[in-house]
Amino acid sequence: MTLPSFPPGDDPGPSFSTLLRRSGQEPLRVQTETAFTPTHGTTIVALRYADGVVMAGDRRATEGYAIAHRSIEKVFPADRHSGVSIAGAAGPAMEMVKLFQTELEHYEKVEGLALSLEGKANKLGQMIRDNLPMAMQGLAVVPIFAGFDLRRQKGRIFKYDLTGGRYEEDDFHANGSGGRDARTTIKLGWREGIDRAAAIELAIGGLYEAADEDSATGGPDVVRGIYPTVATVTTDGFDRVPEDEVAQRFTSLIEHKREEGHQP
Repeated sequence: MTLPSFPPGDDPGPSFSTLLRRSGQEPLRVQTETAFTPTHGTTIVALRYADGVVMAGDRRATEGYAIAHRSIEKVFPADRHSGVSIAGAAGPAMEMVKLFQTELEHYEKVEGLALSLEGKANKLGQMIRDNLPMAMQGLAVVPIFAGFDLRRQKGRIFKYDLTGGRYEEDDFHANGSGGRDARTTIKLGWREGIDRAAAIELAIGGLYEAADEDSATGGPDVVRGIYPTVATVTTDGFDRVPEDEVAQRFTSLIEHKREEGHQP
């Protein structure tokens, strides 16, 4: 395979998706029919704290009423200072994340600087809009995008609808089948200026309550050693919280529930 070449006046620019289309390829393939039950990822959360944002997602993927995968990843770095978490049809979602990561890297290489955080959020919105034909067939992808804005020196969170509409959330957001329960839990505990530890505990608390109410959301699996994915994004960049720390915090949460008389 040879690399495509373009004359100076016909340069496709810094958009990797445009480059693919100009080369005769479609970045997000449109499927004409779905005669199967697609694998779905479920609950994801994001909340702002003093140093940036915390993102988290459970690890369960479902096919209808069956568990398709117990340890799927739903939280990914988009680039150094931003992350994206996925809910919806798992296959198109993962393809979108990979293309999004490539888009940001390609833009930075061509232009010599990174997109602004709002520019990244807009780019993801365009990709979700491109996926609308698949969403209308049941293969919807509705991610959460969050990152640390180096210009404003604060964490920011963006949510989307199926048409690619982009909306900024000031404090927190949760999406997926257990999103409502997770949002309620986080809403009751969130406060301005919370520290890293409190933010992580609130995120896992939201996922725990979502798993308690929603069969498609996976809680901590102590037997298999599977725990939700948690990451922070600060001025130092995207950083995944070590799994042993997440496990310890879930253990503390379960013990606290038992002390209060709840049966986990």
